[in-house]
Amino acid sequence: MSTLDLCEKYFDTRDVYKLLGTTKDAKDKDIKKAYHKLSLLVHPDRVSEAQKEESTEKFKVLSKIYQVLTDPQRRALFDEQGVIDDDDEGKLATWMELWEKIFKPITVEDISNYEKEYIGSDIERRDIKVAYLGGKGCINYMMNHIPFMAVEDEPRIKEIVAGMIASNDVPEYKIFTEEPAAKRNKRHKKYARESKEAKIIKERADRRRQKDAEAAQESSEGNLEQQILARKNHRESNYNSLMDRLLEKYGGEDDSDTVDFSAFDKKKKLKTKTPSKSQKKASVRNGRVEKQKS
Repeated sequence: MSTLDLCEKYFDTRDVYKLLGTTKDAKDKDIKKAYHKLSLLVHPDRVSEAQKEESTEKFKVLSKIYQVLTDPQRRALFDEQGVIDDDDEGKLATWMELWEKIFKPITVEDISNYEKEYIGSDIERRDIKVAYLGGKGCINYMMNHIPFMAVEDEPRIKEIVAGMIASNDVPEYKIFTEEPAAKRNKRHKKYARESKEAKIIKERADRRRQKDAEAAQESSEGNLEQQILARKNHRESNYNSLMDRLLEKYGGEDDSDTVDFSAFDKKKKLKTKTPSKSQKKASVRNGRVEKQKS
């Protein structure tokens, strides 16, 4: 099936702009934002096992549409003729790689910032309601389905649910309003144990990251030393090469013609005589120094 056929099959439309909730004159950043929002709804990791296969196909279709609409030539082809080029269908096998390229990895700081926005928001309130109804008031179930919920949040969550019960927004479940103390204590002990284990795991991960960073730095320093040594050897090689060329040009006529300077020094000493005291005195007359005759 073609991409447009799959659009119609899974999204009931062949209009890719309508599918993304944008218009034909939408900018790339608007298309990216719309794709991100819709792809999160059909991401295979966010659905049940029974829906995973269909969600995977939907995700592939959305990825293909995003590729088309962010490519000027392919987008122009669709805008003018309503046609999507399916020649690169095989590339869709790497749709997860496309996802990773489009959206940056989530950091601890990102999670922390989202937690601050999430707690107390309408989204959290909705999730509390869905989890309360889904678990029929079981707080253990709610802790597993409400993001960021911890035992410290139980009083706040109970107050929110009590308000929903009072306004007849949700039914009252005795397991929630009259939870047995033994069940609550067991949950709290489990949470304390898991928190301790998580802390240990985090410390190990931090130490491992620090080790890796130190190893990378040592490797970098080692590479720098190797580069310095290589440059030194290169300079020495160039110097030796220069000396070889100079010797070849100026000193290579006859290696047997050596000069013995020691004999020259002996002759010079024989010719040189030390003047006597009388001669030195005679040389100084009338306040002038007379030049010795050779």
